[in-house]
Amino acid sequence: MNADLLTVALLAGAANWAFRVLPTRARTDRLAPGGWLERFLAATGPAAIATLFVAAILPALSPDLRALLPVGLGVAAVLGTYLARPSVVLATLAGALAHGLAVWALGPVLS
Repeated sequence: MNADLLTVALLAGAANWAFRVLPTRARTDRLAPGGWLERFLAATGPAAIATLFVAAILPALSPDLRALLPVGLGVAAVLGTYLARPSVVLATLAGALAHGLAVWALGPVLS
């Protein structure tokens, strides 16, 4: 394994762990309402989701537009479901279902 890849993976894992654990350990009852630390902690959830989305989407990116169709359908299903009914669980399931069905339907075309 490449040492640079291992270093990046370890740093990303440590940052992900810190974003998940440190807010649960912080004494939020002592925070000033609307203070910078409260705003920072409120932003860690969306930042973690955006980071995981980018990490998941990068390997799927390709100059072949047919290969992007399942990704596009999955993202569209997530956004459409979340806008219709603001539930992260339902949106995630709809995106996974749309992506999986697109890969299944386009299987021979994608290979």
